[in-house]
Amino acid sequence: MKLGIIGGGAWGTALAQVASAAGEEALLWALEPEVVEAVNGRRENLLYLSGVPLNPAIRATSELAEVTRCDALLVVTPAQHMRSMLEQVGDSDRPLVLCAKGIEERTGRLLHDVARETCPRASVAVLSGPTFAHEVAKGLPTAVTLAADDGALAEKLRDRLARPTFRIYVSDDVAGAEIGGAVKNVLAIACGVVEGKGLGQNARAALIGRGFAEMTRFGHVFGAKRETLAGLSGLGDLVLTCTSTSSRNYSLGVGLGQGRPAAELLADRRTVAEGAFTAPVLARLAREKAVDMPIVDAVDALIADRASVEQVLDALLSRPPRAEGV
Repeated sequence: MKLGIIGGGAWGTALAQVASAAGEEALLWALEPEVVEAVNGRRENLLYLSGVPLNPAIRATSELAEVTRCDALLVVTPAQHMRSMLEQVGDSDRPLVLCAKGIEERTGRLLHDVARETCPRASVAVLSGPTFAHEVAKGLPTAVTLAADDGALAEKLRDRLARPTFRIYVSDDVAGAEIGGAVKNVLAIACGVVEGKGLGQNARAALIGRGFAEMTRFGHVFGAKRETLAGLSGLGDLVLTCTSTSSRNYSLGVGLGQGRPAAELLADRRTVAEGAFTAPVLARLAREKAVDMPIVDAVDALIADRASVEQVLDALLSRPPRAEGV
């Protein structure tokens, strides 16, 4: 099975590294000509993953049509560009593995629903979990969730991608895998605020715990399984991104906690902090579904500059007491 990877950023490049680890060719599509040139000529993605030597079996191209002829496609474009990219792919019958984390802001649709709308003939899977691209590309131990309605497809993709240092757990809970990956990005911003404001480790641990409760409540409404949300693509990814400055979302939150405006922080980034786009649509969906998500609401207010850090903290800390687990 020849794999095409659509998206030449750090995560797409890391997945190409995984896909080519056994010497099988992986074809990487990148928008930037300098990425294509550097991957093919210097065996390195200087723009997004500098310092990591790439497998010679990776080949880069700027021709999307060439990639779409591969046996399966790993789609690694940012969540808000997923629909437009899949429209360019066309109504392909190639299996699609969605590797972005987010919710389409305009429609409130999960990404697998976007894929099924734009490519109705394609089988769809979701790859998610606690992953920093530079660690995956270097071959450091990592475990992820691969979710698909088609169990045979999930197992086939697992057997093609899995490595001793890239362990894949198969699931049939596509919505759960997606919701965990989307919600954790917003919660990571909140944890970054705690760090930037100097509120301490106790506060961060409390926020992770209560944030996971919000994730679970939201996932339940969409039919997500509790064990999925408590697994790699939910709690596992939440812990990783809420505790490290390698997380773009966490770093964004640190800046907010230090008093810098969201517009300034977002304009200054080459790569995307998906949580900034997910927060408003997630808050909107939660209100529509009557799901209580106060931490998500607080992040949404900060990103939209409707409230200061002090104001959202006061609102969270003055909430009436309640029983744990609700």
